Amino acid sequence: MGFNMQIRSILLAVLLSSGMCVAQQPAASSQASVPQPTRAEYLKLAAEIENALYTDDINVWFPRSVDHEHGGFHTHFTRDWHWAPGDGKFAVMQGRMTWVASQVVIHDPKLKAEFLPIVRQGVSYLENVMWDKQDGGFFWGLDDDGHITPEFTDGKHLYGIGFCIYGLAAAYQATGDPKALELAKRGFLWTDEHAHDSVNGGYFEWLTRDGTPIKPDVPDGQVAMGPIGPVGYKSMNTHIHLLEAFTELYRVWPDPTLRARLEEMLVIVRDKICVEPGVMNLYFTNAWQAIPDHDSYGHDVETGYLMLETDEVLHHKASEKTEHMAKMLVDHALAYGWDAKNGGFFREGTTFGRPEDTIKEWWVEVEGLNALLMMHERYGKQNPVYFQRFFEQWDFIKNHTIDGEYHGLYNLTKADGTPITQDKGSIWKGGYHDGRAFWNVSARLLKLAGEE
Repeated sequence: MGFNMQIRSILLAVLLSSGMCVAQQPAASSQASVPQPTRAEYLKLAAEIENALYTDDINVWFPRSVDHEHGGFHTHFTRDWHWAPGDGKFAVMQGRMTWVASQVVIHDPKLKAEFLPIVRQGVSYLENVMWDKQDGGFFWGLDDDGHITPEFTDGKHLYGIGFCIYGLAAAYQATGDPKALELAKRGFLWTDEHAHDSVNGGYFEWLTRDGTPIKPDVPDGQVAMGPIGPVGYKSMNTHIHLLEAFTELYRVWPDPTLRARLEEMLVIVRDKICVEPGVMNLYFTNAWQAIPDHDSYGHDVETGYLMLETDEVLHHKASEKTEHMAKMLVDHALAYGWDAKNGGFFREGTTFGRPEDTIKEWWVEVEGLNALLMMHERYGKQNPVYFQRFFEQWDFIKNHTIDGEYHGLYNLTKADGTPITQDKGSIWKGGYHDGRAFWNVSARLLKLAGEE
């Protein structure tokens, strides 16, 4: 029996009329088996999403983002993909774009010859420009000519360092170049030496150029806000992406210290940052005391995926505890952050209240797509809602988030899908979230169809 649109509409109406949210549904073991999507439906969706991967991610970013004049990658583009004035070279984006180019080499043999030089350019920039030859570590950012600027400062931030490690580890996997692995290892060892909190676990995030952790500046009772969060505190955002970066490095360098830190990070993210009923605190003191703030639905669904990925890399199977928390994160985001009228996830809200911000942001939508299919793969035989929402999520993305005229993804839209922003690229928006999600989703759909 096909999981067609009529069945989807009926199931959605029943759920909405009953007032049930995902988090309130009975345990999977008590539910009868539900109709599953057909093989043909899985294959059709896989083809659509693979087409989006190339048409709206890889082919729009490459080779046009390759900066032949300054090195690295240019990331500021207009709606129709013309170069806009440079925003400088941001560590996060340089690492991410190196990672994306590496994934093309790994996944698509037909493009290997074309993308190997792009990967090498990313590695060269991280090694020769972004790495601080005086004090070690990767700069947070530089201008287009590779100089320190007042905007980026000469400081080091672990969010940026993590993505440099992430890109280099993938580059080694793609090229086998020992220089890429050596620099990734140096990045980790420098980070661990200067920023690891041996007392409370986790990492100090904002460092001076020489690697000294910056303490909170509270002379008047106010905390200075940095690029990721309050200066001198720990954050959810940095630690989930350190988890991601260390996992990528561990795939190619199973070092005992790295494994110990990865185990530590998984516990911190799962058991300290994530809390019932499936939300994450954003900021923490160094002793991991939570500082109340909003709930970011996009980070919730993304972290569900990242925790499961780490557990499977470390232990070859996700633990029951990790599975439970990952499911809670996705269920809570569906219960409180899902737009029942238009489809898609809102950007942020509160733990038990309505969304505070109904804007739709591109990375939230694609991370939601990935997480929903991941939950369907695990629980779809007992609960139809994950595939239901996955289908609606993809419908929103392809009709609203993706620009049908010039391709690529809009950064922000209103709840109904009306674009708010026009520029397609910036130092915070590259091809990483959408590329990773589309790769994962198309592969998982093929697996569900019995093709892999």
